[in-house]
Amino acid sequence: MTSFDTSPQLNVWRALLALAVVFVMLATTGWTALRHQRHPAPLQASLTAWEHGRIAGHRLPNPQSSPTRLARFFATLTDGQRTSLARRYPLAVGNMNGAPVRLRYRANRIALEQAHKIEVARRHDRRLTPSGQRQAGLRMTRLAALMEPGRHILAFNPAGPGRVAEVFGDLGRAERISVVVPGVDTDLLTFQRTRRTYSAPVGMAKSLYAAERDAAPSTRTAVIAWADYTAPSGLGMDAATAMRAEDGAERLDALVRGLPGVAPVSLFCHSYGSVVCGIAAHTLPERVADIAVAGSPGMRAENAAQLRTTARVWAMRDADDWIQDVPYLELGGLGHGADPVAAGFGARVLSAREAKGHAGYFEPGTDSLRNFAEIGVGAYRAVSCAGEDDVCRAGLSGTTTTGRA
Repeated sequence: MTSFDTSPQLNVWRALLALAVVFVMLATTGWTALRHQRHPAPLQASLTAWEHGRIAGHRLPNPQSSPTRLARFFATLTDGQRTSLARRYPLAVGNMNGAPVRLRYRANRIALEQAHKIEVARRHDRRLTPSGQRQAGLRMTRLAALMEPGRHILAFNPAGPGRVAEVFGDLGRAERISVVVPGVDTDLLTFQRTRRTYSAPVGMAKSLYAAERDAAPSTRTAVIAWADYTAPSGLGMDAATAMRAEDGAERLDALVRGLPGVAPVSLFCHSYGSVVCGIAAHTLPERVADIAVAGSPGMRAENAAQLRTTARVWAMRDADDWIQDVPYLELGGLGHGADPVAAGFGARVLSAREAKGHAGYFEPGTDSLRNFAEIGVGAYRAVSCAGEDDVCRAGLSGTTTTGRA
């Protein structure tokens, strides 16, 4: 072998080529093509109207104010005034961190009803192509499902592919809060699935909520299916870079800061969602007690210390997960850094036995789901480590529901 064969430049090109080959390979195994993301005009229109609005003769606060300030504003209003604002500015109120949770549910139901009427009209609009009419029909069906009694929609944006967040449990009274952060190809139409139920955000969150109740029946928990960021569509450049994750990280930080109460929060980040969580880690408030990643392509860090978080960092990967074939590197903005389950990364590595591939981490009966549930309720000593030793439990005390162990 010549010295040219071992040059650093050639090694870089080999790494880039390997990255490109894996991206192409994965793109031919079920991932869809990149599509254009449109500007969220309906939400922006509602926010603009809010900015020019008044209540009881007074101007409304800046909708971009801190959640604390917005919470104080809503606390000064009567029930009738709050309801009036939800009716006049449903998208603004429904997506406003700091607004009372139940008011957001009410506002988002109004926004869903309005969006549903639009899709009904589009479904029968002869000016649309047959494909456009079918798309309108699919959105109409999904919106109708989100409006079913008993569903608690914490955020909703109908623009483009659509964004949604849903709560399971009583968020206002919860002693522990879990947030499920999904990966690519997550939007309004894929928020919930009939087939491959546990690969979609609703199925993930419902499964985790049930498992947490089994793990600690006396602990009041709430789980949020959080698809309120514009995820990459397919395995294109967006999925290979942190562009979508950077915006998602800001939105995730805003969500956590706007949550009611002081209950500890655990983040469960799947696939590209772990990139979002990795970027957000250093800005998240200290109430975030745990960041757990599954099937991660990387967290935009070379080790857990670089995340600069006080939260415990957990990681797992099933033996059959194709994500292990993605090069764990970051070159020129491509790739997402080191492997979170690698020994040198410094995460607490958990068992994912029975997960069966990249989309199976929230399947009932798996070690991965049981481990997520134990973390979610604060029963850290009950988790199952990936190795034969119990290094992932090192330094942890017993069950806690009020803070770090």
